[in-house]
Amino acid sequence: MTKKNESESFFKPRILVVDDEKRIRDGCHMVLTQEGFDVAKAETGELGIKMIEEAHYDIILLDLMMPGLSGFDVLAHVKALHPDTVIIVITGYATVEYSIEAMKKGAFDFIPKPFSPDQLRVVVSKAIEYTRTLQDIANEKSRMRVLINHLASGVITTDNQKRVALANPAFLKMIDYHGESVIGRPVTEFIKDEKLNLMIDQALSMPADEFIELSEEMNFGGEGGKEEIFIGARCVPFRDRLGRTLGTVTMLHDITTLKKMDQLKSDFVSMVAHEIRSPMNSVLAQLKVILDGIAGDLTEKQQEILGRASDKIKALTDLSTELLDLAKIESGLITQEKEILNMVELLTEQVNFHQAKAQEKEISLELEPLPELPPLLGIRQNMEEVFSNLITNSINYTPDGGKVTVSATVENDYLSISVSDTGFGIPEDDLDRIFDRFYRVKNEKTRFITGTGLGLPIVKDIVNAHNGMINVKSEPDKGTTFDIRIPIIAP
Repeated sequence: MTKKNESESFFKPRILVVDDEKRIRDGCHMVLTQEGFDVAKAETGELGIKMIEEAHYDIILLDLMMPGLSGFDVLAHVKALHPDTVIIVITGYATVEYSIEAMKKGAFDFIPKPFSPDQLRVVVSKAIEYTRTLQDIANEKSRMRVLINHLASGVITTDNQKRVALANPAFLKMIDYHGESVIGRPVTEFIKDEKLNLMIDQALSMPADEFIELSEEMNFGGEGGKEEIFIGARCVPFRDRLGRTLGTVTMLHDITTLKKMDQLKSDFVSMVAHEIRSPMNSVLAQLKVILDGIAGDLTEKQQEILGRASDKIKALTDLSTELLDLAKIESGLITQEKEILNMVELLTEQVNFHQAKAQEKEISLELEPLPELPPLLGIRQNMEEVFSNLITNSINYTPDGGKVTVSATVENDYLSISVSDTGFGIPEDDLDRIFDRFYRVKNEKTRFITGTGLGLPIVKDIVNAHNGMINVKSEPDKGTTFDIRIPIIAP
C-alpha cells in the first residue's frame, strides 16, 4: 500500500445527510456506509442544525427544499459555524438559478434527484478529495505557524494594503509592542520606525518585472532606561503567478551583539593606530635629521639603509592614519558640516594633483570634457579622499604607458563619476572582496605594488555616508572602471 493510500484509508470523513425524504436518507446512508464512512441522518433542517452544533461533520449532503427550515437556511448556518465544512446540495429543483445561488452561498457541489449510487459516490469522492486538500493545507499552515512563532528572528507579513497577516512573537518583542493583536491592522498603527515603514512601501511599489531584496539597519529602544538593540531588516514582496503583488514579507535579525563586537574591534584598532602614530612620527623626524646630514656625514650604504627604513616607517604611519580615518567614518565621528561642492573644480584639482605621479610611469591621465555638472552636498575633504584613492589605485595598477580616464555624467537624480584605466584588471574571484579591509589583489603582475588594503573600504564608506553607490567593472589585462553615483541637490 502506498503512502497516499495509507493516508486515504486513515482519513474517513464524517458525513451528515439532511433530507426530508426517507428513501433519500436511507439510500445515501446505505451506499456511503458500505464505503466505510461514518454516516448520520437528519429529516429536518432544525434537527440538522442541532446535530451540527453538537458534533463536527466533514461533509453534509443537504436538501434545498424541506418543510420548516430550508436548505438555504441550514447552509447559511453551517457556513457561519464551520466555514470549512463541505456541503453538497441535493435537490429536485436543480435549475441553474438554484445551483448558482447555492454555490454563491458556499456549497461545494450539487447532485440532482433522482441520482444513482455511482453518481453519489463520484460527487462524495470529489468532496473527500477537496476536504483532504483543505486538511493538508491547514496542517501545513499549522506547522509553518509553529515554526515561525519559534524563530529567533522577527517575521511580519502584510497584504497589499499594509494590513498585518502575520507577526510572530520575536517581531513584537523587537519593536517592544505589548498591546492588542496586530492581525488585520495597518502596520503604521504600531510600527513607528520610519525606515521599516518605508521598506514595506518600497516593496509594495516595486515593479512587477523586478525582485529586489531590500535591506536596512535600524535601532530600537535606548529610551527610558531600555536597552538599545540594533536590527538588520530584509523585506521582499510576494506575488501570485501573474506577477501581481499580494503583500510583503519582512524579517528582522537582532545584530546587537555583532554591532558591539564590531565597535570593540574598531575601538581597539583606533587605540593601536593612535598609539603607534606619535612614536612613528618622532622616529621619522629623527631619521630625517640623520638623512639630511645634520647629525654628521653618512656613507652611501648608510644613506640607502636608512632611506629604506624611513620608507617603511612612512608606510606604517600611512596605515595608522587610514585606520583612524576608517574608524571615524564607521563610527560617525567625522563632524564636518556638508557644503555645496563644485564637482568640476574638485575633479580638475584631483587630476592635476596626480599628473606628476602618472608621468613617472608615462601614464596618460585625462579628464574628459565635463558638461555643466549640478552641485553636490558633501564633505569636501572626504570627496577629495575618494577620488584621490581611486586615481592613485588606477595609476598603481596600470602598467607603464597605460591610460587613466576620469569622466562624469548626470543620470536622472544622480551624478555619475567614473575612474577608468587600462590596467591589469581584477580577476572575477576577487571582485566581491575588493572592498574588504586589508584585502589586496595579489598575483604575478601586482605583487610588487605596495598598499594598506584600506583605500577602497574608505572610499565605499564615504560614498555610503553620502547616500551614494559604488560599482566596479573589470576585465583581466584590459582594465577596471569604478563608477560612483551620488544624489544631486534638488533644485
